Amino acid sequence: MSVRRLELTDFRIFRGARFVPEPEGTTVVTGRNGTGKTSVLEALAYLGTRRSFRGAPPEALVRSGAERAIVRAELDNPDSPSLVEAEIVPSGRSRVQVNRKAARGRADLAAAAPSTVFSPEDLAIVGGPPKGRRELLDETLALVDAEGARAVDEVERVLRQRGALLRQAGGRAGPDVVGTLEVWDQRLADAGKILLAARERLVAALEEPVAGAYARLAGAEGAEGAEVVRLRYVRSWSGDLQAALAASRADDLRRGVNTVGPHRDDLSLAIDGRDARTHASQGEQRCLALALRLGIHGLVRAKTALVPTLLLDDVFSELDPARSRALVAELPAGQSILTTASPLPEGIQVARVLTVTELQAP
Repeated sequence: MSVRRLELTDFRIFRGARFVPEPEGTTVVTGRNGTGKTSVLEALAYLGTRRSFRGAPPEALVRSGAERAIVRAELDNPDSPSLVEAEIVPSGRSRVQVNRKAARGRADLAAAAPSTVFSPEDLAIVGGPPKGRRELLDETLALVDAEGARAVDEVERVLRQRGALLRQAGGRAGPDVVGTLEVWDQRLADAGKILLAARERLVAALEEPVAGAYARLAGAEGAEGAEVVRLRYVRSWSGDLQAALAASRADDLRRGVNTVGPHRDDLSLAIDGRDARTHASQGEQRCLALALRLGIHGLVRAKTALVPTLLLDDVFSELDPARSRALVAELPAGQSILTTASPLPEGIQVARVLTVTELQAP
C-alpha cells in the first residue's frame, strides 16, 4: 500500500495543498515549525482512522472561516488503486468515502488507508490516561482483526445509546427505563465479550515484537540484565460483564454515565516489573512508545497483506543520537513520510525532499 497523491482543501492552515510522495522509500517534508508539516501527516492518518492523532476535535481541523475541510487521497493497494475522501464538518456529521461509497466500519477504513504514526504525542500513550492505550489497541484491531473491529464499533454504538438513556432517566429507574437498559446491557455484554477476547489476543501477540523492538532501540538486545517489557490487558470489572452491568445499574442511573465496560479497561505496560506510566523515565517511556508502534507495524505486515505507510512526525528531535540510529535501523522497507525542521540523523536514505510551501496550491 502506498499513497500516490494527497489533496487538502481548507484543512488546518491550508486553503489548498497537493502532496505527491515517492511510492517507495522516504519522502521528507521540511519547513519551519508552525507551517503545517504535521498537518500533512495528520490528514493522511485521519483517512484511515477518522480521527486526529493529535487528539484535535473536528472544528480544529477546519481552516478558520471555512465551513468544511476536504481530505482526498489516491492510494495503490495490492488489488487496484483506491480513492479515499473525508469531509470534516465542525458542527455537523463528518463522513469518509472509499471509492465514492460510504465507509462501513473502522476495518474497511483502515484497510483502505493503513498507516503507522510515530509522533511526539505518542509519549502520552505510555504516560497518559487509559483512553490513549485503548485507542491504540482498537486502531490495531481495525488492521488485523475484522471481528474485533466490528465489536469496537458495536460497543461504541451501544455505549452512546445507553449513556443517552441514563442521562434522560435523570436517576429514575422506572419500568420502561429498566426494560430498555436490560436490552442495551445484553447487547453490550455480547459485543463486549467479543471485544475483550480480541483485545486480549492482540496484547498477547504484541508482547514479543514490542519487547524485541524496545531492546533494540535501547541498545540492550541480548545483553545480560537487559530490561524486560511486559504487556497485560486489565479489565475494569470482574466476572460476567452482564452481571457487572446489572450490579452497577443503580450507580449508573445516579451518575448518568456508563461506569462498567470495555471503555474503562486499560493496557498495562511494565519495564522490569515497574509500571511504565509512573516509574519509567521519560527516555524509557519514549523508547517504549516507539517500540509499541514498531511492534504493531510488524504484526500488521506479518498477519495481513497490508503494508501501512509509515508517518514520522519530527520524532528524531525527541531522541538522543543512539536511539535515533537505532530507530533508523528498525524502519522497515516501504513508503515512509517524515517531517522535520532540523537535519536528519545519518543513515536515512531519502527519496524526495519537499518544503511545505511547495505543497500549497497557488
